[in-house]
Amino acid sequence: MATSVKLKEAFEVEAQYGAFYTGGPVSWTSDGEELICLDIGKINIINVDTGNIAKTIGAVEEGVDEDVIYTFALSYDNLHILTAHKSGLLKLWSKEDGTLIKMWKAVHQGPIAKLCFRRDGNMVATGGSDSTIRTWDYVKKTCVSALKGSQGVVSIVQFHPDSGQNLIFGVGDDNSINCWDFITKENKMTLKGHYSKVTALDFTADFKHLVSVSRDKVLILWDLMKKSQARVIPIYEALEGVCVLPNNFKLPNNFNLAANENKEKIFAAVAGESGAVNVWECTESRIVYTQTNSIIAKASEEGGLAITQLLYCPKKSQIAVVSVDHNIMVYNLSTFFCSKQLVGFSDEILDICFLGKKGRYLAVATNSNDIKCYDTLNMNCTILSGHTDIVLALASHKNFLLSSGKDNSIRIWEVNSGNFSVKCVARGMKHTSSVGSVAFGKLSHTICASVSQDTCLKVWSVPKNFDGDDILSFNCVATQVAHEKDVNCVTISPNDKIIATASQDKTAKLWSSSDLQLIGVLRGHKRGVWCVRFSPTDQILLTTSADCTLRLWSITDMSCLKSIEGHESSVLRGEFISNGMQLLSAGADGLLKVWNIKSSECCTTLDKHESRIWTVAVSHDETHFYSGGSDSQLIKWKDVTEEKRLTELKERQDQFLQEQELNNLLAQKKTLKALRMALKLDKPNLTLKIINTIIKNQEQGLEETIAALNELHKESLLTHTTTWNTNSKNTRPAQLVLNILIKEMLAGRFKPSNMSKMVEDSIPYTERHFKRMTEYLKDLKFIEFTLKCMQPHIKMEVDS
Repeated sequence: MATSVKLKEAFEVEAQYGAFYTGGPVSWTSDGEELICLDIGKINIINVDTGNIAKTIGAVEEGVDEDVIYTFALSYDNLHILTAHKSGLLKLWSKEDGTLIKMWKAVHQGPIAKLCFRRDGNMVATGGSDSTIRTWDYVKKTCVSALKGSQGVVSIVQFHPDSGQNLIFGVGDDNSINCWDFITKENKMTLKGHYSKVTALDFTADFKHLVSVSRDKVLILWDLMKKSQARVIPIYEALEGVCVLPNNFKLPNNFNLAANENKEKIFAAVAGESGAVNVWECTESRIVYTQTNSIIAKASEEGGLAITQLLYCPKKSQIAVVSVDHNIMVYNLSTFFCSKQLVGFSDEILDICFLGKKGRYLAVATNSNDIKCYDTLNMNCTILSGHTDIVLALASHKNFLLSSGKDNSIRIWEVNSGNFSVKCVARGMKHTSSVGSVAFGKLSHTICASVSQDTCLKVWSVPKNFDGDDILSFNCVATQVAHEKDVNCVTISPNDKIIATASQDKTAKLWSSSDLQLIGVLRGHKRGVWCVRFSPTDQILLTTSADCTLRLWSITDMSCLKSIEGHESSVLRGEFISNGMQLLSAGADGLLKVWNIKSSECCTTLDKHESRIWTVAVSHDETHFYSGGSDSQLIKWKDVTEEKRLTELKERQDQFLQEQELNNLLAQKKTLKALRMALKLDKPNLTLKIINTIIKNQEQGLEETIAALNELHKESLLTHTTTWNTNSKNTRPAQLVLNILIKEMLAGRFKPSNMSKMVEDSIPYTERHFKRMTEYLKDLKFIEFTLKCMQPHIKMEVDS
């Protein structure tokens, strides 16, 4: 027996995933629990386990950029965060509650590029674009010293870890490392040896050596006691990060420093343009480990960026790698297993789709060569590397993911639900231009289709099983020049027998999946067609177009059944929902709309995106869906239609009971209690009637009753009174209530949120009523005077 499908009428945002890191420095708390990241002028504190933003510091109002944060530093005790702002201010914040503790004006000539805390005491240092380093006592907010000697922008500032030595190191654009005594301002040493920009440095545990790396592809071990080079190690890649490792770590190749018990050896992890982490023994210039499982792609050109920063957490024995794509990977040092992948910034979201059992995983294609695959239960992420150019489209069938990109290729990935690993199992290379859309068969993954800017439609034969670790090449079984212009979309029918394509040539076409014979052409759109979808239940096709319309077509006779209008810009995506009885559409104006097919009416409009929405993905049970677009926001929407219906039903029941109670109070002539109930139910006409009854019966206690009302009811009564005051018939009750409320305001017991507007609205009518009443009083006195003149012996009393 068929069950009736309930139409969807309401959706709410259940979760919103945006950027939390958009470039700049990243700090890691000593306990390894939180990362501090810079996000377009504000600081986000990220919980490493959940990947959620725990706290935001220094956020400014949208559209206001007067005092955005340029850079920051975390204190060694993890209690404070120092930020440098566009206004030239330095601000000290409490990390725990995000409150501002102190702020003072920096005296650098230009922006501050680098900040640093001293391990002990209350000292901080700032490195500016004016080539100077300044040290500060942040308790007294005074400048201790100004140190000159560097050239260009000071990009590295670091205090000597030994608190007994008042030394500070700084690096500018002159490829040298300078060291000063910040008390005497004397330059203690200048370490020269690099031939390109020095990008990072770190001290050894005994404080006697310094390790520095540069873009000149060299690591240098410095002897600080002799003020000279101890070792120069060619690394053969431009380096961006270095971390000196302790004397008790393990590596995956069974290397165990503790077993050697050689305290004089110095080990450093380095990373740069290769995208992989290498561990070197510096005293012997020997590499002891090379990472083989890196998911960060190598820099596209020599000297380019792949890894921008390297962080080490001794407590958890983990290394965090920050990539140029704003992704943060956390590796366990002993196994180099990636325990966490955090996506700091997604750029434009071009396509999304569900895969895995019950659609547990969500694949996201952004403006990147990599695909982000999320576990929707906890939003853990794994990054899929393989494409050599931007990934444009995704499709899925059970545990298989199909992707295509600007590298003219399509790839098939298989997800392992057991350990949440995804690997590329097959690749197809037959297109001659960017592949803009792909589709899997609905019944089986052994058939898939792709369309490209080369105007071709291709059908591929996919192996049923994938054995081994090699990436297979699957065959293209049919090719057809499908359209005259770029092909935007391809989809396969529920029975895998028909393929539909949509193009910029304003048409959609139907093809036989077996031999790509043309079945029919759908003409009617006035501009390019962006999306095409088959109905899951009927022989109907949906198209969405840049002409702002959605159209439904009959597959049997190719006729247009219905044209739906409502979007004010291009409709980029459309999906059938509610068993084919409703449509979900996404527009270039950032709006999502739900339509009833039978009535062609828009049920609801969802406005949360700030720019065009490229893609939507509906879950298998249709309880929620995701949307993504050019605003970098990935939004999860939840169907709350049933909850809304139950809430409205309960509200109606409660209102009926309250109205019945109100009627009982009026019948019992308990007018003061009825007044409170009428205000609670927001019934202005009934409230006016009750007040008129109180005045007519000359009941006592109106002023006390109004004074006892809560703030919300008083404000509601003031709003009603302002409306009553516009009608001369209601002058007396309006002015009486207004008088009582004004007394409450003067006594400080009532502070309405829109007091100025209410007073402005009431004054003209009150003045008019006063003028009218004054004229009435004059007329009354004149009548009294006339009567006295006519009969002076009669004493009259007129009630004014």
